[in-house]
Amino acid sequence: MTFPVDLLEAGAEVAAPRLIGATVESRVGGVVTRGRIVETEAYLPVGDDASHSARGETARNGAMFLEAGRAYVYLIYGVHLCFNVVTGARGVGEAVLVRALEPLSGLSEMQGRRGPSLPTRDLARGPGRLTQAMGITRAHDRQSLLGAGPVRLLDREPEWGPGDLEVGPRVGITKSSELPLRFRVKGSRWTS
Repeated sequence: MTFPVDLLEAGAEVAAPRLIGATVESRVGGVVTRGRIVETEAYLPVGDDASHSARGETARNGAMFLEAGRAYVYLIYGVHLCFNVVTGARGVGEAVLVRALEPLSGLSEMQGRRGPSLPTRDLARGPGRLTQAMGITRAHDRQSLLGAGPVRLLDREPEWGPGDLEVGPRVGITKSSELPLRFRVKGSRWTS
């Protein structure tokens, strides 16, 4: 079952902790890979200078201004891709960065994309590793995650409970770094 759009429409700060436990599924090159979200960061439309939308809509961040449930995929440091789930209302400009996944299926394909000798723990632990393991590219930017597309966002399994969540400041940023908008499963070996 796809992730509930109403939880995404409620905004990044609401969606980020609720996305913990949801599944990202990719169907790339005829291969299915799946991973459970174990770490997220919210990027807000107002009062968040670290958000790509802080200075308004551009060609790069345009996906953030689409309706909730779209992918926002961008290149960082000219090297790594980051995968985000767009939240809030159309035109607002907010998203949740998916920082880490617990690999669930398609591990051999993930290892083929990341390196056959890499420990399973490191396949999707960190945003750049995650996109590489899942085969997510810039071509997935702006695509719906709630339909039958190549990258899908699925709701938590009913029996899965997130346990305790750690909430703290986001990492790798200098602006608005004090905001407690990073969420992760406490004690998870899969987080970044």
